[in-house]
Amino acid sequence: MDDIDSSRPYGNEDVDEPIPIGDDTGQMKVSHSPLSLGGSDATGPAKSPVEKPNIKKPTDNKGSADQITGVKTFFTKLHPGAMEFLDEQIQKWLRENPGVHIKLTNTTTGEVQAKKTEPNIIIHVWY
Repeated sequence: MDDIDSSRPYGNEDVDEPIPIGDDTGQMKVSHSPLSLGGSDATGPAKSPVEKPNIKKPTDNKGSADQITGVKTFFTKLHPGAMEFLDEQIQKWLRENPGVHIKLTNTTTGEVQAKKTEPNIIIHVWY
């Protein structure tokens, strides 16, 4: 391996001298002209500000006839007595909420975890 002496400077350089910046006279050359990014001429006429589109903000929480505003979930075990009771629950909820307009319903079966995990029918009523 080469014997490297770290106590001497590299070549003719003096490590205690500052690194020269600029030209030989010590003056820095800095351009103060505007930077051109390839767009329109920077010295051209000023552009008019872009108008923002007029967007109306909603003033009330009432949705349109197509908009879903809520969901109600019903579920019960899969045996005849429980499903009849589920029908009664849904009818009662609809009578108590006459302003509800049903947009969509989803019906799935799956296991609902309680004391015992049992298969259930799950009905989502989107209104």
